[in-house]
Amino acid sequence: MTVPDTKRDRTRGFEQGSEQGEESSRTPGAGEMGMLLGQIVLGMVLLLLWQGASGRVVDNFFISNPLDIGARLLGWTLDGSIFRHIWATVYATMMGFFIGALAGAILGVWLGVSPLASRLLNPYLHALNALPKVALAPLFVLWFGLGIESKIALAAVLVLFLVFLNTFAGVREVDQDLIDGARLMRATRMQVIVKVIIPSAMAWVFAGLRISVPYALIGAVLGEMIAANRGLGYLVQFSGAQFDTAGVFAVLIVIALLAVALNFLVDAVQSRMERWRIVSR
Repeated sequence: MTVPDTKRDRTRGFEQGSEQGEESSRTPGAGEMGMLLGQIVLGMVLLLLWQGASGRVVDNFFISNPLDIGARLLGWTLDGSIFRHIWATVYATMMGFFIGALAGAILGVWLGVSPLASRLLNPYLHALNALPKVALAPLFVLWFGLGIESKIALAAVLVLFLVFLNTFAGVREVDQDLIDGARLMRATRMQVIVKVIIPSAMAWVFAGLRISVPYALIGAVLGEMIAANRGLGYLVQFSGAQFDTAGVFAVLIVIALLAVALNFLVDAVQSRMERWRIVSR
């Protein structure tokens, strides 16, 4: 009767487990590369279909074509005119986003930890949130003038309520046991808010920030379309007035790329501030 070599079996099993672990660790990377390749191919196919349909299925005046749009972007890039418009929009977007996010987070935390104030202001906040924010643009032009301040104000208002609602919900969802434990350790009200409530609600806050990024950009662009002499919104309005379809699509592409970059920035900040969180996928 042969006695199995348990040590060798354990070693072989360990090596097989290691190989399987390495294969599983390589699988997600391969999957991501495959997905990226698929997205690139899909984009190229859509561009080819667009180019083929322009002038054949749909008049070029209505949808332009990728070649004309690329030529327009290249011309604006070479003469440098696009950059001052991009900077004006980015500045208004970032300032409006920062002001609106800060005000929304402070308001959400305050009303989240103050039930009395929350009940008192609840109908007014609902009424303000129900207002179409775009309708406030003419008022902001009257209050702040034709400068960049009116665009910042519109972007800030759009961001404020999104961040406020998410922050308020996050504060209300904090585990009461954590708060009670901090109070048992004689933590002050401010210490409970700073050390327990805000860190616990950060996921909700960043969800609101991620949602509000495109709205900040939308507010800045809408403000520029209403009254401005520079910015991507102004460039859209100007190109449309000139019946320049390629110019309009070129600006829309720049706006879309800018929104993607801003979302990536918010995700990067969130990943650095929430490294301690374990998220199950």
